Amino acid sequence: MSDNNVSVAPVSGKRDFRAFVDVAYRLNKDDPNWVPPLRSEAIELLTPGKNPFHDHARVQYFLARRGGRAVGRISAHIDELALAQPPEQGFGPGTGNWGLFEAEDEQTAHALIAAAEAWLRGQGMVRVLAPISMSIWEEPGLLVKGHDHPPTVMMGHDNPAYQGWIESAGYEPAKRLWTYDLDITSEFPPIVRRIVAAGEKNPRISIRPVEIKHFEREAAIVIDILNDAWSDNWGFVPFTPREAEYGGKKMTPLIREDLNMIAEFDGRPVAFMLTWSNANEPIQEIGGKLFPFGWIKMLRWLRNPQCNTMRVPLMGVKKEFQNSRLASQLAFMMIEYIRRNSVKSYGATRGEIGWILEDNKGMLAIADAIDSKMNKEYIIYRKSL
Repeated sequence: MSDNNVSVAPVSGKRDFRAFVDVAYRLNKDDPNWVPPLRSEAIELLTPGKNPFHDHARVQYFLARRGGRAVGRISAHIDELALAQPPEQGFGPGTGNWGLFEAEDEQTAHALIAAAEAWLRGQGMVRVLAPISMSIWEEPGLLVKGHDHPPTVMMGHDNPAYQGWIESAGYEPAKRLWTYDLDITSEFPPIVRRIVAAGEKNPRISIRPVEIKHFEREAAIVIDILNDAWSDNWGFVPFTPREAEYGGKKMTPLIREDLNMIAEFDGRPVAFMLTWSNANEPIQEIGGKLFPFGWIKMLRWLRNPQCNTMRVPLMGVKKEFQNSRLASQLAFMMIEYIRRNSVKSYGATRGEIGWILEDNKGMLAIADAIDSKMNKEYIIYRKSL
């Protein structure tokens, strides 16, 4: 498929695959706030048999060239698990996606999007949600606010021009995702401290750190709560057992017991909160390259992950307790314990919570109560095919 002097074709062979990976590094190299992913991680994301997303997805990669030079890329994909979700929750039958979007200019952007749409149409899809790169649990949405500082681990960063290029291709916002930033060196407001203190006096409540030596048990607890807690949320797609195992193993180097909490009520796990040291800080320093010497810096950092920022990517409370005082109390208790440990043991000064759906009133109220401020906004767009 071509658009004037831009040609777009499916990725075929090792040369194309390498160009698909490399073009993102070239197009973003002059952006001081873009964090280059580790190349091994970028390749693994795209590879069937390694990334379990491919177990339940149909995927096609496209590469744009001008004069033989790679000038953009896009993935078109269909998540079979997303197709099975209720349409009122965002996905549902006939909904495809595109992502991993990079383009040198608007002409290239439109040619790539048209190629992705044509492929999705040929697969029987009737609407698009994008960009999603590639699972909803990876990097959903386009960054539209917050380009002035780097993203935290597993959050996206995009050229500010992309918003106009995508919208001019006929896309409109379907959902906004927000992240919230807060100073964790100061105590939370008095009302939050009182809620935490009251919880500590309640013998029915127990907040405990995860236990790495019982990793499989802890992972199963977290996934069980997550799939229950998020099941009614917009955009929800359940984790498969293989995805849970894969994600757990990949994130194990970032997991510290005192930064990840499970809340129990009457001895039963009912909530969790995960927190990761911001690995993007050392990754940005090594330019996304482990070799020849970047691995030394990363290994030293992983042994003692001192960092400025902690990210809370996921938390969940069993549905039976949602919209109750207990739910917010458990959340405040876990946040406070993680805040203390982040400052004391890892030298962190700020935290980032998210992403949070724009209409998740419970989480937005918690973010407001701890005096956090929205620092980034992402948009997932939609379009009928």
